[in-house]
Amino acid sequence: MTKTGNEWPRALFWITLMVAIALAWSGIAPFDRLTWYLEIFPIAVALPVLYATARRFPLTPFLYWLIGFHCLILTLGAHYTYARVPLGFWVQDLFDFSRNNYDRLGHFVQGFVPAVAVREILKRESPVKGGGWLAFLTVAICLAVSACYEFLEWWIAIAVGVGADEFLATQGDVWDTQWDMFLATCGAIIAIATLSRLHDRAIARLVAR
Repeated sequence: MTKTGNEWPRALFWITLMVAIALAWSGIAPFDRLTWYLEIFPIAVALPVLYATARRFPLTPFLYWLIGFHCLILTLGAHYTYARVPLGFWVQDLFDFSRNNYDRLGHFVQGFVPAVAVREILKRESPVKGGGWLAFLTVAICLAVSACYEFLEWWIAIAVGVGADEFLATQGDVWDTQWDMFLATCGAIIAIATLSRLHDRAIARLVAR
């Protein structure tokens, strides 16, 4: 049973401050205002949920900081649109890519960070505490979330029409949706492969408080 305290997790306060500053910058003259609203929507949902659950079910500081990092990627993409982020152009020129791949990074992280969140919830609150089933269920849930996000993009494109082009950021790639889900799955697998031991120690410290 995870112990909880009466104070807000300090890591949540600091990532909120960091993300608030990033959002303020991101919202100043973004390339496309509609795209900005659409891209920051996950942040507008996630932060209130984190605060609503902070006392009853605090997350590990390790996970809070990963979520904060994910939010920074979203705010940067929201400001420029994912197809126009300068970092993506720099990488494109450096490696002679055919497109700006910042959105590929975004979808990789869309699997990488949620994998840690899903793993933490399952490990702390479900009968599945470890082993192959924990890894399998984590990846499967992340793939399902990525697919649902693609559904959301599809529905927004239908509702908004050409105004959603910047949000979709397909850059003419007919396989963009498949790439997005594949990279999210890769992100989830790599997160489990590289962070599981570190994550287990973070959970143990939290439970021991």
